[in-house]
Amino acid sequence: MHSIAWWPMLTLLVVAAVVDIHSRRIPNWLVLPFLAAGVVVNTADRGVTGLAQSIGGIALSVAVAGILCRLRGMGLGDLKLCAAVGAWIGPAQMGMALIATGVAGGLLALIWAGCHGSLSKSLDGTSELVSGFWTGGIRPHPSLVLDNPSARTMPYAPAIALGTIFSFFTT
Repeated sequence: MHSIAWWPMLTLLVVAAVVDIHSRRIPNWLVLPFLAAGVVVNTADRGVTGLAQSIGGIALSVAVAGILCRLRGMGLGDLKLCAAVGAWIGPAQMGMALIATGVAGGLLALIWAGCHGSLSKSLDGTSELVSGFWTGGIRPHPSLVLDNPSARTMPYAPAIALGTIFSFFTT
């Protein structure tokens, strides 16, 4: 990744996290131009290799986050944010960012649930979700999905931000 992209990446992640916390949305006007810029910058800098790196980062992001979106456990804004990050950092660093995002998301979910007095319910729901995957296959849970207004949800852009920033120090 370009050192010149560190500050725009950090800015995007902080703005996306703040917007997601306040509005529970990550707007297209924020992430789509950043995704396109990542492809353009990498292609202009390294030609076909840079283009392949951007497409690889986008593809990995869409593959992993797409599964979570299909299960209705993650919103499309989170998927687009991951794809925009992937366009800049490529598949190798994106792999580390996704792993770190998962860990950060788990820790933030515990903190979120603890602060909102729903830790026990959240842990019960997690147990129910995992046992449902084990017995019934991987499919959306009837009530533990974003579409359910009574489901306990949290903004995920902060976890994506933490995971991505962590990836800069490990790759």
